[in-house]
Amino acid sequence: MRSDYALYTVAIIFFILTATAAFMLKEAESERNLWVVTTAVLGLLFIGLGYSQRPKITEIEPLPTPAPTTPATITKEETVTEAAPTVAPLTEVKGIGEKRAEQLKGLGINSIEELAKASAKELASELKISPKITAKWIGNAKKLAEKS
Repeated sequence: MRSDYALYTVAIIFFILTATAAFMLKEAESERNLWVVTTAVLGLLFIGLGYSQRPKITEIEPLPTPAPTTPATITKEETVTEAAPTVAPLTEVKGIGEKRAEQLKGLGINSIEELAKASAKELASELKISPKITAKWIGNAKKLAEKS
């Protein structure tokens, strides 16, 4: 359950107590006023706390649209270059998603082989994450590089 919902619920309870105190305590005027003011202030406080704990909405950047391709004649040389072995994407390494792969490409690591040769400490300091995580990535990349 989200914490803001729990805080809103507590605020509603305090407002119910405010209404109850206003109608039930008719004999003691000063005590009734104290109850009404106190519970109303606490209700408003919990509404504010709930509002501060709500999830923040962030805008997602749209993916860039690929450039339109025009049909071209394929020569024999082009087919040879296309038949070259493809490099496995970094996302095949356990723990690396699309965003992290883009960050690694920004650091000059474009393949699993390059990741396997990288230093865990240097990589961790560049990405501002734990060296333990980068060491696991490098270990997984070495295993994948051996398989291919």
